[in-house]
Amino acid sequence: MTTDAVTPVLAHVDAQMDAALERLFALLRLPSISTDPAYKADCDRTADWLVEELKSLGMDASKRPTPGHPMVVAHDGSEGGPHLLFYGHYDVQPVDPLNLWHRDPFDPVLEETANGTVIRARGASDDKGQLMTFVEACRAWKAVHGALPLKVSILFEGEEESGSPSLVPFLEENAEELKADIALICDTGLFESKVPAITTQLRGLLAEEITITGPSRDLHSGMYGGIAINPIRVLSRIIAALHDDQGRVTLDGFYDGVPELSDEIRSQWQGLAFDHEAFLGAVGLSKPAGEQDRTPLEMIWSRPTCDVNGIWGGYEGDGFKTVLPSKAHAKISFRLVGTQDPARIHDSFVRHVERLLPEDCTVEFPLGKGSEASQMSIDDPAFEQARLALSEEWGVPAAYIGCGGSIPIAGHFQKILGMDSMLIGFACDDDQIHSPNEKYDLASFRKGIRSWVRILDALSRR
Repeated sequence: MTTDAVTPVLAHVDAQMDAALERLFALLRLPSISTDPAYKADCDRTADWLVEELKSLGMDASKRPTPGHPMVVAHDGSEGGPHLLFYGHYDVQPVDPLNLWHRDPFDPVLEETANGTVIRARGASDDKGQLMTFVEACRAWKAVHGALPLKVSILFEGEEESGSPSLVPFLEENAEELKADIALICDTGLFESKVPAITTQLRGLLAEEITITGPSRDLHSGMYGGIAINPIRVLSRIIAALHDDQGRVTLDGFYDGVPELSDEIRSQWQGLAFDHEAFLGAVGLSKPAGEQDRTPLEMIWSRPTCDVNGIWGGYEGDGFKTVLPSKAHAKISFRLVGTQDPARIHDSFVRHVERLLPEDCTVEFPLGKGSEASQMSIDDPAFEQARLALSEEWGVPAAYIGCGGSIPIAGHFQKILGMDSMLIGFACDDDQIHSPNEKYDLASFRKGIRSWVRILDALSRR
């Protein structure tokens, strides 16, 4: 319900959209590419820009050094009552291949498209446009009422696009300062580009690489074919045995810790009327290939998976070479849900491989790195308050959804800071994040700001 306190703040947001866009464009002009050392100074300048912007709002803001790119931390609002921690990241992906961009990636512009006006620039959607929706919501609250309606802390990271190597140590060293009642993460999107959503389930990830060695060197298949073991054949058998005919993963204990959906979430997901035929048709496919007793949305959001991401060995050049290879390699990833344990699944995978390994072959496992899934409890009234606030702004019922990918920060907040996260973002499916010609809908920017205004009000009344 729109309260008397919210109405003038929303009006201020609309009246000041041009100024808000100017500030976003200034941020987008900074080439804060975290993966390339050549842009280290630009990342530092971007952190400085954010600190000054937050200070201009009266926040206690500072740039915090790390072994990599700096963090930006800010605090504002009164003591007592709910305390929110907002997270976003100011670093962006590289722009290559540059020749596929229609203009300079760091020269933002408003562009008219068939689907409306968009903000075109690297970082427009991931994640500068998203994080600025929250900053602008705070700005509007303070402009109208002189203060935020509750206590807010902000954490902006500069290494998300390069694996966040400094994040966990920083959270551990500053846990007492950063702990709050709940975290807000703005690095997600709308469901099918139109339905506002709160992501409550994130899959974890286990990455495996295996190398199988048979003969001591590559062999002539005419001389050794038939009598000598072929590592590619061995690897093919191992991979084929990872799934049964119904799409289930066959590793011992793989489904330990995999929860079933609650009736409430199952009903919401069914109400989304997900068109899996269109989803698959867009990439030239037609039939869901996962567990055959599960719905398509379950396959994407709430069920674990096993996929071969790469396989190679032997001769791969042009023409034909009758070689029997010495080695065969594969990269295999597992998306995890619930309380699945990456270490236990790694051990089960090792046993699976070794059980199918012939006597004359050896195997190496040079990777085996994993992270657990994150699942938020919607029993906290804050989730429903935020969902209702989103529904009111967007004019359609907001949904609790899952995410097939992994966003490790949510798990870090759970383990290190002891709090759940609400992942609320306004990106669209066609924003082309990480790709040339990235964009963010102007409507997402405006309604994103307005959404946070409503959420701040709703959560202040907990």
